[in-house]
Amino acid sequence: MSKGKLEKFAEIGTFPNVFQLPSLHNSEDFSLKGKWHKEYFKNDNPLVLELGCGKGEYTVGLAERFADKNFIGVDIKGARLWRGSKTAFDNKMNNVAFVRTRIDHIEKVFALGEVDEIWVTFPDPQPQKTRERKRLTSPVFLKRYANILKPGGIVNLKTDNFPLYDYSKEVAQELKLELLAATADLYKSIEKAEVAYISKNAELLQIKTYYEKMFLEQGLKINYLSFKISALQNG
Repeated sequence: MSKGKLEKFAEIGTFPNVFQLPSLHNSEDFSLKGKWHKEYFKNDNPLVLELGCGKGEYTVGLAERFADKNFIGVDIKGARLWRGSKTAFDNKMNNVAFVRTRIDHIEKVFALGEVDEIWVTFPDPQPQKTRERKRLTSPVFLKRYANILKPGGIVNLKTDNFPLYDYSKEVAQELKLELLAATADLYKSIEKAEVAYISKNAELLQIKTYYEKMFLEQGLKINYLSFKISALQNG
């Protein structure tokens, strides 16, 4: 019998690789802010975030392939984080951690220039116009990312939702961000070697989460967008 949500939620409280910070809005900054390298990972390796990480499959998949980098998955749903955090804990993966908090509190968890790269994988597209500010690639969120990313830091988006991909691309162009790659059909681009940046990073781009596999089985195309955040940092 599989574990229920309450059991999972209780178990992640025992994992040393999970930090539960559900409400930071009116509180002080998290104690590891600016100290992730020194006090948690105990190395100077690049720090990569997966925002809205769900079960943490992408976070773990990246960490398995890149032992020379540190990875942190962020999500507000504790029961979702259980799978990734348990896998990392059971396999003694010292380059993985998870934070349970809202993405809009991200600047209380990470310091200026502390992060090297950000992944946003299959986020809620928030299709209603009135919820545009809640899209994880809206200008509001991109400015938050610019504050925690190192100069020239990279943001990656993988989504099955073409309107979100199209919106995100338009936002990046309006903000004059440097596009590294943009494709409405990732796996076709990989197969045909259409984009140099995608070909170079094909291994990490082909990590598939449970939901991505489900989307592909339904015949949906996977959209991918990657850009540097420099213009927001220089402004």
